[in-house]
Amino acid sequence: MKTEDTTEDTETAQHTRTADSTGAADSTETTHQAAPPEEDARARRHDLTAAALAVLLVTAAILIGRYVQNRTGTLQVQWPPLLASWDPHLGPGTPAALTMAVLVVAYGPPLAARLPWRGLLAAAWAGSTAWVFSMALIDGWYRGVERRLTTKHEYLRVIDRFDDIPATLRDFTNHIVIGEPGNWPAHVAGHPPGATLTFVWLDRIGLGGGAWAAVWCVVVGSSAVLAALITVRALADERLARRAAPFLVLAPAAVWAGVSADGYFAAVAAWSVALLALAATRRVRFPGAAAVGGGLLFGWTCYISYGLGLMAAVLLAVLVLARTARPVVPFLLGALVVPAAFTLVGFHWWTAYHLLVERYYQGAGGVRPYAYWVWANLACAVLATGLAAVAGVRRSASYAPGAVRTLRTGTGAPAQRLALLVLAALVALLAADLSGMSKAETERIWQPFLLWLLPAAALLPARTARYWLVASVVPALLINHLLWTGW
Repeated sequence: MKTEDTTEDTETAQHTRTADSTGAADSTETTHQAAPPEEDARARRHDLTAAALAVLLVTAAILIGRYVQNRTGTLQVQWPPLLASWDPHLGPGTPAALTMAVLVVAYGPPLAARLPWRGLLAAAWAGSTAWVFSMALIDGWYRGVERRLTTKHEYLRVIDRFDDIPATLRDFTNHIVIGEPGNWPAHVAGHPPGATLTFVWLDRIGLGGGAWAAVWCVVVGSSAVLAALITVRALADERLARRAAPFLVLAPAAVWAGVSADGYFAAVAAWSVALLALAATRRVRFPGAAAVGGGLLFGWTCYISYGLGLMAAVLLAVLVLARTARPVVPFLLGALVVPAAFTLVGFHWWTAYHLLVERYYQGAGGVRPYAYWVWANLACAVLATGLAAVAGVRRSASYAPGAVRTLRTGTGAPAQRLALLVLAALVALLAADLSGMSKAETERIWQPFLLWLLPAAALLPARTARYWLVASVVPALLINHLLWTGW
């Protein structure tokens, strides 16, 4: 991997030069220079410091969480900060998960650098699907896959109430608040009806039941990796996309993506971003159609999860990085289709959202202390993204000042553009955190935002990629083997 070795630290050099200069020429010139050894060592020390602080954050969330939960019971989780319980176990997915981890750590970085682009996309999707399925199967087929989406809180419990879809949608808001006759299960009440309709339509075409729903969520959800790679390539460059690929494939979030509808939600939101990026950079034959498609998916995103309207921060970053407003009109036209259709049928999003807030505070949301979860949520995010993403976000933050200065001229280095995309996702995540509507379970709920933090690992030196992969994947394997996660 000689090519990677000679270029792996150009991002650090770029940041150093732009931190001392406002000139566009300096910004582009340094993208081809290697960082001085002392600066390279300093950057790596900062990466390790960020990772160490993240470990301390998780440790504090565990220790303080256990104290608060044992004393008051208000955290409403058995193994804080995760919604999990202690349950050491092995399963049929154990050998597969270990094999996947070893293969991707050993061969992922060089393969990602050498495969043809389309071959890399196919391999990344297959690898991500295999990783998520193997992690789910650690809990066994029935408990880890087939039953996951059929419990009392889940969407499949209400399929028979959607025999008349228009009538059910008109009546949907009457069953959100606890105390109303026939109130919806937690996940159905907590999401717009598009989430449940997905599984209703699967049932209508003969793919009913928990197994098919699980396969849908894993296969479609794993395609989010492709959307992220395509976006990074379009907005930054292909080299960074290739370096990000192994980290996306071995995402620790697989512990919760298999099997959860939130993985599916993440993919819908991710493809909205990817299509807008392709339209904005005109990397497709019909950019207008791509923009409309991105808008359609964003509209659907808002009708499968109330909180995913915050993905607008990432979409805005796409337009800023591409330095164009050309796709805005077709994107907005596409985005209006889904809201218009639901409104015409009789479902009113804002009414439902306000009722959801009431429902949220009727349940665990009204008991869980904001003072703990506002920072413990971030510990959950660390566990779901891994230490490589933490170090990558740290590098993203260090690139931000120089990246912002180059936005006007469009001369930012690829690493700077990727950094801004990552930070936009971080802004969306922090907004969700501060809202108070995400107290606990964020390791699962925040997957659409967490996905965009993972490519930050591409900013780390290439020759250290395997070490960072190990640092991220080992905790994920331990969590999945030592804890029982989920509802």
